[in-house]
Amino acid sequence: MNWDTIDWAALERMRAAFLAGTAGAADYWQNESDLAAYDATFAQRIGWKWDFVLAELHRRGWTPPPGELLDWGCGSGVAGRAFLDHFGAEAVTKLRVWDRSALAMNFAVRRAREKYSSLAVEAAGTAAGSVGSTFLISHVLTELTQEQTEALVEQAALAQCVLWVEPGTYETSLTLIAIRERLRNHFNVIAPCPHQERCGILAPENERHWCHHFAAPPPEVFTDSGWARFTNLLGIDLRDLPLSFLVLDRRPAPALPSGAARLIGHPRIYKGHALLLGCDATGVSERRLAQRQFASEFKAFKKGKHSSLCQWECADQEIQGYQPL
Repeated sequence: MNWDTIDWAALERMRAAFLAGTAGAADYWQNESDLAAYDATFAQRIGWKWDFVLAELHRRGWTPPPGELLDWGCGSGVAGRAFLDHFGAEAVTKLRVWDRSALAMNFAVRRAREKYSSLAVEAAGTAAGSVGSTFLISHVLTELTQEQTEALVEQAALAQCVLWVEPGTYETSLTLIAIRERLRNHFNVIAPCPHQERCGILAPENERHWCHHFAAPPPEVFTDSGWARFTNLLGIDLRDLPLSFLVLDRRPAPALPSGAARLIGHPRIYKGHALLLGCDATGVSERRLAQRQFASEFKAFKKGKHSSLCQWECADQEIQGYQPL
């Protein structure tokens, strides 16, 4: 990346719109330079979140169904490129992109054609066009009205599978949970949930919680002077990348072992034990993991280097057996 070509003023302007909640009012890309700056910085952080989701799907043996891939609300196209990087351009018959910004669609199409020269790539005609077999949705809920969100969910319901990634905020998490509940009778829930039942976050005692997780950036960003400038200028902490996500598929979900659970948020670390908020088929609850019994796992939790998907055995809120998945 050539940091000398970055339009830092454009990044500051976009960041201000994101923080003010006005990004959905109008296009925040004014020209190709804006998109190039966005794609090299903000979009990379979104790409790392997609890498988190896609790496797990790949690890679990999930593969996309045959057919077209639609990157809806594509922006600079990072979600579609992350998907193709993980599963290969040969995994789909065509990549289509859609965004309210024609400038963004043109940028996403050009970048994809440059990277995957053998793949058919085109801009979708309208927001409500054919969804294809695989429907990618990325970081759009904060910019949509309720009516637009309803229309998007209706469109997603027509796909073979849906992969949806959003910022890991309380509001976006609860919206994704509502979407999950609306669609789970039409799809199998692949992730983040290790079960097909009603979301345990919706239990009254869990009102303060939300379903969010943390991706990690590549280690090299912490020694890169350009990323250091990005952090200092825009006040963005690169260490944690909170996300909420949902993966739905009409095909059966890859099998998980008995006792599979999804950890939510960061573990709470205390002297001699950690408290893990986890979701399994029994609901969402906090379980205690003893340091003496699980020394290596406790160490991983302290360092923030652990899988959010695990298999556990619990008795009276105490973890008796633990295995990352």
